Amino acid sequence: MTKEEKKEIEFYEISDFKYYLQSEKRLSLNTINSYETDLCGYALFLRKYQDVNNVDEITEDHIKKYILSLKRKELSSKSIARKIIVIKEFHKFMKKEDILKDNVAIFIDLPKTEKKLPDVLSEAEINKMIDSIKIDSEIGIRNKAMLELMYGCGLRISELLDLRTSNIHLNAKYLVIIGKGNKERMIPLGDEAIIALRNYIENARGKISQKPGDILFYNYQGKKMSRQGFYKYIVKLAKDSNIEKEISPHTIRHSFATHLLNGGSDLRVVQEMLGHEDISTTQIYTHINKSHLKEMYHNTHPKAIKEDKNDV
Repeated sequence: MTKEEKKEIEFYEISDFKYYLQSEKRLSLNTINSYETDLCGYALFLRKYQDVNNVDEITEDHIKKYILSLKRKELSSKSIARKIIVIKEFHKFMKKEDILKDNVAIFIDLPKTEKKLPDVLSEAEINKMIDSIKIDSEIGIRNKAMLELMYGCGLRISELLDLRTSNIHLNAKYLVIIGKGNKERMIPLGDEAIIALRNYIENARGKISQKPGDILFYNYQGKKMSRQGFYKYIVKLAKDSNIEKEISPHTIRHSFATHLLNGGSDLRVVQEMLGHEDISTTQIYTHINKSHLKEMYHNTHPKAIKEDKNDV
């Protein structure tokens, strides 16, 4: 979005909406910028193709025509749904602030999106990756601590890399995470993570970087680790462990949640540990859990095996 384009749609009160997202919703800067980009595209369409020159001129029909334009561009249903959600939030805000009399987006439906279940690793695959990390160097000690922590606590990659030493409470066996929207949550630390972390803090961290500061995980240059660097490391570690699944740091988080549910954890507990605001976000893992149970049944139950043979 160019400066000229942004200037052209200033009358749409988008700056007020951005302030609301930052001050009240406490969304991240990346999310707010994404919202702004979507709204600018929406506003430009209305002005250029629908001759809408003020926000109070927008009707439900205008929004439907914009959605049709997105479909003609052959955008995925997921991308279109995201843009509609932004538009609905924008109009909801405008009504709430009495800038507009009516919320013309209230009856706009979201397109049906196919929910793709995230890939997960088995417990054996996770253990294989962790056990394959050699701890004969400071970097190896760091890497093992990072993976033990990510899997043991279900952290997002940003949460892992943003950790400070002040967030870690080894004796009390918990850590404090500042997640999305600057929301704080406490997560218990397992014994394996504590052992790996203590080894890293006592024997490796000070040798990797002697600079003052409380960043927990440094790279070999003594700087904060990058998302790209850790992503590449996880992919290589999986490949070296002969794991053929498509994997990313988020796969570790998915695996954490799935293994908790497979072990009988309550969905609300998993929601709290993952830092999900809405439990519907966590419920996707119940589908994975059911898929796992179904697979186990068909592979082990004598009646299931017999039925499969009869189908041949």
